[in-house]
Amino acid sequence: MKKLKMPTAYTLLFLIIVVIAALTWAIPGGKYETKVDKATQQEIPVAGTYHQLPGKEQTPQGVWEVLNAPINGFFDAKDIALFVLVIGGFLGVVMKTGAIDAGISRVIRKLKGREQWLIPILMVLFAIGGSTYGMAEETIAFYPILIPVLIAAGYDALTAVSIIALGAGIGCLGSTVNPFATGIASGFAGVSIGDGMGLRLIILVVTLIITILFVMRYAKKVKDDPSKSLIANMKSENEKHFLTQKSEDIEFTGRRKAVLWVFGLTFVVMILGVIPWAYKFNITIFEDLVKALSKIPFIGKLLGGMIPLGDWWFGELTMLFLTSSIIIAFIFKMGEENFTSTFINGARDLLGVAIIIGISRGITVVMDAGGMTATVLHWGEGVLDNMGSILFTNLSFLFYLPLSFLVPSTSGLATLSMPIMAPLADFAGIGRDLVITSYQSASGIVNLLTPTSAVIMGALAIARIPYSTYLKHVWKLVLVLSIIVMVIMSAAALMS
Repeated sequence: MKKLKMPTAYTLLFLIIVVIAALTWAIPGGKYETKVDKATQQEIPVAGTYHQLPGKEQTPQGVWEVLNAPINGFFDAKDIALFVLVIGGFLGVVMKTGAIDAGISRVIRKLKGREQWLIPILMVLFAIGGSTYGMAEETIAFYPILIPVLIAAGYDALTAVSIIALGAGIGCLGSTVNPFATGIASGFAGVSIGDGMGLRLIILVVTLIITILFVMRYAKKVKDDPSKSLIANMKSENEKHFLTQKSEDIEFTGRRKAVLWVFGLTFVVMILGVIPWAYKFNITIFEDLVKALSKIPFIGKLLGGMIPLGDWWFGELTMLFLTSSIIIAFIFKMGEENFTSTFINGARDLLGVAIIIGISRGITVVMDAGGMTATVLHWGEGVLDNMGSILFTNLSFLFYLPLSFLVPSTSGLATLSMPIMAPLADFAGIGRDLVITSYQSASGIVNLLTPTSAVIMGALAIARIPYSTYLKHVWKLVLVLSIIVMVIMSAAALMS
């Protein structure tokens, strides 16, 4: 008898399109009056204005619409999909230089004999990677480097897995500008990535501190008494296996240092670009700078019609990462052919993500065309009549926990859910950025331990740790982190 296998995300999302199309025949279509939000220039539904469409205006979706949905979804999300592909190319170029691997190796060598400091330093570095560019699959390369170092220092393989997996995972949980989570969700919610960044930064710092203390406590316990290790029965076998392996030592050259500087500055510019300095904080320094430059004879025309930082969106961000990729290629003397092939290969690695975005967006296309989105929002509005902002925020978080397990792709989940959840926030009287924070925090927490995560399962396979042992190690931490996130978001909802 064949074992039942979970379908891929692509199949699952297409099946959802089919189900939604079928529901448009049973659920009556409706419509809201809309208004333009002054701050975001986004059209939002006006509470209490829903009306059901008359019979002749009902538009149930058929086979043609179902087959067209992913294509139309891709057209709707082309700016986000292109951004994802360029990010893939950028990361491919950076990883090809070996700069990140060399930087981490340098930190490990510098701290030889003081390995306990590796825990907070590396966890902060991995968290920054997770928070800024969704570092996940890239961490796999670091397990063969770090596991032997920590075992030789008297720790165990589970400590190494905790440093890398939990460090990068907490970064994704407290994402500030992670384009695959916060960026895509913000795009479909119609708000700036900068909205809610302060709250997400608080969540990142608090949860990271708690997780670092958790890992350091476990590491100290193992070093003081190796029998306390959760994999103590594998101690001699692991020492024999890992301590005979030698990882390649990548030289930290001046060029690799320069690449890391460009890499870091790119994300700094991205953050500056998406924070709404002028319209939200009345800080016009970037507008003033652009105006001053444009008035300089010849230079102004040469620079062209620049958009000031704070008003950037996916088009400008895509340009930023493409430009940084070219600069890095020049610094590393890659050569035109090597650069283009590396960039294309990096983009190809994220082609699946771009396709998921298109298919997921197709769900919204079918719902909108069938008038079902407004009806679902109307039902949600009815539920929210007597629900306070705190309750809605926490229910959003709890709603995203099982959904994150079923749809482990952060980009797919954002595309699938944000068009519905973001307008519900308007009815609940809270900012759409709180729904984005609920989504990414829940997704980040689930991806710390879900067996559907290829990153977690791959790391455990490298470290030779049973999944049940890892689950025993982290489940209490995950529970504590969930409670802390809910408390912080409740406070934010109260103040909104």
